[in-house]
Amino acid sequence: MNKTPEIIGIRHHSPACARLVAARINTLKPRYVLIEGPMDFNSRLDELFLPHQLPLAIYSYGVPQQPGQGVRRGSWSPFAEHSPEWQALQQARAIKAEIRFMDLPAWHAAFADIANRYADLADAEQQQRAEDFEQALSLELGIQGRDALWDRLFEDQCDVQELEQRLSHYFERLRGEVPGSQGNQDREAMMARWIRWAMDQQDGAVLVVCGGYHAPTLMKLWQNLPSEEHEPELPAISQCFDDWQGDTQYTTGSYLVPYSYKRLDAFTGYASGMPSPAFQQWVWEFGLEQAGLYAFQRILERLRKLNLPASTADMGAVYLRGQALARLRGHQLPLRNDWLDAMAGSLVKEAMDVPLPWSYRGPLRPGTEPILVQMMAVLAGESHGKLAANTPRPPLLISLELELARLAITIPSEVKLDLLKPEDRQRSRALHQLALLAIPGIHCLKGVGQAMSGEMSEHWQLRSPLEQVAALIEAASYGATLADAALAKLEEALLELHGSQGMVVALVKLLNQAALAGLADFSNRVVEQLTAAVSQEGNFEDLGLALEAAHMLYRHGESVGMQGAAILLTVIQITFDRALWLCESYGSVNPADSHRHIAAFQAIRLVTRDLLALPDADRNTLFPALEADRALTVWQRKAASTDADPLSRGAALGALLSLNDTQPDTASPNAQPLALLATLAANKMGDALSGLIALARHQLTQDLTFVDGLNQLVTALDDEDFLLALPAMRGAFAWLPPRERGEFARQILELHQASHLPVSSLNREITAATPQEIAAMQQAEKRALEILGQWGLA
Repeated sequence: MNKTPEIIGIRHHSPACARLVAARINTLKPRYVLIEGPMDFNSRLDELFLPHQLPLAIYSYGVPQQPGQGVRRGSWSPFAEHSPEWQALQQARAIKAEIRFMDLPAWHAAFADIANRYADLADAEQQQRAEDFEQALSLELGIQGRDALWDRLFEDQCDVQELEQRLSHYFERLRGEVPGSQGNQDREAMMARWIRWAMDQQDGAVLVVCGGYHAPTLMKLWQNLPSEEHEPELPAISQCFDDWQGDTQYTTGSYLVPYSYKRLDAFTGYASGMPSPAFQQWVWEFGLEQAGLYAFQRILERLRKLNLPASTADMGAVYLRGQALARLRGHQLPLRNDWLDAMAGSLVKEAMDVPLPWSYRGPLRPGTEPILVQMMAVLAGESHGKLAANTPRPPLLISLELELARLAITIPSEVKLDLLKPEDRQRSRALHQLALLAIPGIHCLKGVGQAMSGEMSEHWQLRSPLEQVAALIEAASYGATLADAALAKLEEALLELHGSQGMVVALVKLLNQAALAGLADFSNRVVEQLTAAVSQEGNFEDLGLALEAAHMLYRHGESVGMQGAAILLTVIQITFDRALWLCESYGSVNPADSHRHIAAFQAIRLVTRDLLALPDADRNTLFPALEADRALTVWQRKAASTDADPLSRGAALGALLSLNDTQPDTASPNAQPLALLATLAANKMGDALSGLIALARHQLTQDLTFVDGLNQLVTALDDEDFLLALPAMRGAFAWLPPRERGEFARQILELHQASHLPVSSLNREITAATPQEIAAMQQAEKRALEILGQWGLA
C-alpha cells in the first residue's frame, strides 16, 4: 500500500504535462485520481464523458437571487484535448478509477476576482519571486521570455521520468516557502483534505493532478490534517462570501459550455496556460517535429491567401533558419519559438516598433507587424467546442427555445418588424432582451434609437455564431426565463451606476433599453440605489435629460409597456427635486451646453405643467414628493438674480410666462422680458433671449408689445454693440419654427413700414456671407471712411 500520494504539478494546457499525466495513470493504475477542478461538479462527472467536441469548459456561478443584495461570482474551468486535467479524466475513466474534482466551488471568496480557475493566482510577493527565479534561469540559459523558457525545459520531448523530475524541481524552486495569498491558502486547505480522504481509504494508490504552484505545499499539508472518513462537503454559502448577510439568498450552478481556442490563447488575454493552443494541439496529435512543419505549412497558406509577402525563397529561408536556430540553442527539434523567430527574421523586412509577440505575455500590442499578427492567428486556431446533444442545459435555454417558437422567430434569419402590430412588438421586446444579455449574433440593423422616438419599424439580423450557446449558458445565471434574465442584467447595470461618472446619462440609456425590452418591474433595491445615486449628481443638464426621458415614458410609454411604471415615477421625483436644487445654485453656463441647459428647463416645465393640471387629490397620490409651487418660486428667484447666467434667467422667466395659462392666478414675475433684456450687456442679450424664446415662444411672438420693445432695444444699439449682440440674437431666433419665424419677421416689417416687402427678405441669405460677416465688414468700412476723413481724403 502506497504511503504517499503521487502529486503531479503541471502547467495548465501543456502537451508535455498531459503526456506525463496519461503515462503515470496508465503505469500506476491508481484507485483515486484527484484533479484541480470545481468540487460541486463531482455529482455530474458523467456529463464530461458525453461525445463532446473540444474545447469546452465548466462554467460555475453563485449569484444573489435579488440583485444588489450580494456579489456575483463565476469562473470557467476550460479543457482542451491537450490539457493535463482532461487527460487525467479520460485515462482515469479508462482504468475505472474513482475521479474527484478537489478544488473549491467558483462562488467561494478565493475566486472573488478570478474569471478563470486555471489563472495564475500567486500574490504580489510570490509573483515577484517567480519572476526573479524565471529571469535568472532565462539569463543563465540565454533565453528570452517565460514561454520560451518553458518550452526549452519541458516541451523538448524529454522522457517521462526526466520530465517529472524537472517539473518537481522547477515548481519547488518557484514556490519556495511562501504561504501564498489567502485565496490560495483556502484552496490548498480544501485540496489537502481531499488528498487526506483518499489516502485514508487505504484501498489503492492516489494520484493528484494540480497546478504546479500548489504541488509543493500540498505534499506537506495533507500529512498534518486529521483523518477524513467521509468525502469533504461543499462549504456553506455563508463561508463563501466575505460580506455574508443571513437574509441573502444565493443561486448556484455549474454547466458545461462550449469554449474556443481563441479564449484559451494567452495572446487574447487568457491569464494562464499555454500560448498558441492550436499549435499545442498539433504537438499533442502529431509530435513536436510534425507540429512545427504543419504550422509552417498553415502559416504559408494564410500569408499567400492574404497576399502578404511569402515567396518560395522566403519560406525556404524560414525552414533553414528554424533548423539552425534549434541547433544553435541546443534543442533536439525546433520548438515553437524557433519557428516563430525564423519566420520573423525571414519575412519581416522593416524595423519593428513593438517587441515580438512571443517575447511577452498578454494581448498583441498595437503596431504589431501584420505578418506577425497572422502568424499568431494561425497558431491560436479557430476551433470551437460543441456540446453533445443530450448535455444538460440550464432552464434559460429551454425556455428560450419555447419563447422563440411561440413568437415565430427563427435563428438564423433576418426579421423585419412593424411595431404598430402587437405581435411584432412582442417579437421586438424579446430581441431587445437578448441584446440586453449581450448574446452574440443578435444585431439590430435598423430600428428605434430611443423608446419614444416615433419610429415604427425595426430590422434585425439574427445569426448563430459558435459562441452563442456559451453566452446563453453564462447568461442563465441571471434567470430561468428570457425576461427574468434580462431584467436581472438590467438591474445589475442600474445598481452599478452609483458613484460612476456620467451616471445620469447611463441611466437614460438603461431606461430606454428597459422600455424597448418591455421591462418595468424593478426591485425596491434598484429604486433605493437610484435615489442615492441621483442625489449626488451635480450636472444640471444630465438631470434634465433623465427627467425628460422618464417623463416621456411615464406619460406616453403605453406601446412599450412602461406607461405609469413605478421606476419611472421614482426617477421623475428624484431628478425633479435634484434638478430644481441645482437650477437655483447654478452659475455660468458653458456655451457648449447651452442647448442641453435649455432642454433641462423644458423638462422641468413639462413636469410642472402636468402637476398644475392635476387635481389636488391625484397630485398627492401620484406625486407626493413633488411641489409645483416650488418650481415657480425657484424660477422667480432665478429670473431676478443678477448673479445668474443670462441664459438661465431668460429660461426661468420664459418658463413662468409659458405657465401663466395653466395658473392664471400666479403672481407676475419680478422681471418682465423687456426689462430683463434692457439690463443686460449687448453680448448677453441674445443668451437671455434664447432662454425666453425656447420656453415661451408662443406667448412672446404673439405679443406685439414685446416685438415692438425688442425692436426698439436692438435699434438703440450702436454698431459695435450690435455686432456683439448679433451672433447670440440669431441663435435665439433659431428656436422659432419656420412659420412662427415668418410671423415674427412680418411684424418687424410692419414696424419699419416695409410690409410691402416679402417675409423672405428677412429670412433668406442674400449673399454667401453670414450676417455676422456682413456686419463686421460694414463696421470696417465705417472706420476706414473715418480715417480717410481725418486726412481729408473722403
